[in-house]
Amino acid sequence: MSDPTIQTFCCHHTGKKEDLAVRIMDEFNTDTYNVVCLVSSTVGILGALYQIFPDITKSQFGFSITRGRRIIIWLAIADLFASLGVMVRSSLWLKYKNIMPMPEDDVSVLFCSITSAWTQYFYTATWFWTLFYAIDTWNTIKGRDSHLLLYHSFAWVLPAATTGIGLSILYIPNATCHNLPSASSAILRILPNYFATYVPIAIVMVANPIIYTLSSKNVEMAVALPLAQFTSKERRVVDALRLKFFFINGVFYICWLPNLINGILVWTMWFNMPVKLIISIWYVMALLNPMQALLNALVYRKWNANKSKFSPSFPKFSTKEELSHYDELSPLLGSEPPRLQLTRIPPSINNYSTL
Repeated sequence: MSDPTIQTFCCHHTGKKEDLAVRIMDEFNTDTYNVVCLVSSTVGILGALYQIFPDITKSQFGFSITRGRRIIIWLAIADLFASLGVMVRSSLWLKYKNIMPMPEDDVSVLFCSITSAWTQYFYTATWFWTLFYAIDTWNTIKGRDSHLLLYHSFAWVLPAATTGIGLSILYIPNATCHNLPSASSAILRILPNYFATYVPIAIVMVANPIIYTLSSKNVEMAVALPLAQFTSKERRVVDALRLKFFFINGVFYICWLPNLINGILVWTMWFNMPVKLIISIWYVMALLNPMQALLNALVYRKWNANKSKFSPSFPKFSTKEELSHYDELSPLLGSEPPRLQLTRIPPSINNYSTL
């Protein structure tokens, strides 16, 4: 999981009971927590591989990969490496039982900080790729070119900057972030890492629903305007897009809203910490954060009408013939008059619808 509160456990601690982290650990079953992390990260790895390898196989046999699908593959790659980080960290914590390093245990501090940075970096990359998929969907509908190189620049460089700055302030020079002498020093030492983690999540949670709502409206206009009508065929196309966009947003909220809630509780109730509630949220995060890879595999992937095989691209819906297979689902089969050609909708708008 990616959480600044857990990352503070990498710091040296004194072992004194007045240390808030020590009090939390007294009520925290670390073995159960690490087992949950291990299971969910394994499922996440399988989900990411399920996203990646079918397309590698198809590209070897000459199938083209659309612009939207390229972003999905990079999102899955980032998810894969993030889940690997969670798996390695939880496995070693289960083995050595040192989720919080002792005062002189520099090796554990180094291991904990490296795995935390690794996991944080790749999860931040997934948030940016999720945002860029929405932006590219909007550009596709508007008929604009993709900017994959620009997406790569931001998706890999910005996480490096936010992760590096946040964790450097937290750990350097001596990995001491517990029992700080004043509230102001605690804010200056710990709060930047919370901002580096939660601001990107909040941006995606706000921006993506807006982008997808505007995209749905533009698709509806693109489908209906050429014939000045909006029949059941057009309605099914638009409804399928809206359903896909809803599930994409829903998965992101399900996986990352607990992290935001945890951060708000920690900083608003610092002097009266609801320890049991915080620990319960940690278990939810341990389950849902790595599961993002599997859930993404469900909402971004497309299957054809009979669900028998994977379809590499979404129908273009540019002619009557291309829409005709939807007539099989219509109670008014054959009741509509011959239709004129529709204005072509870019094929990558809904490349990988779920249902």
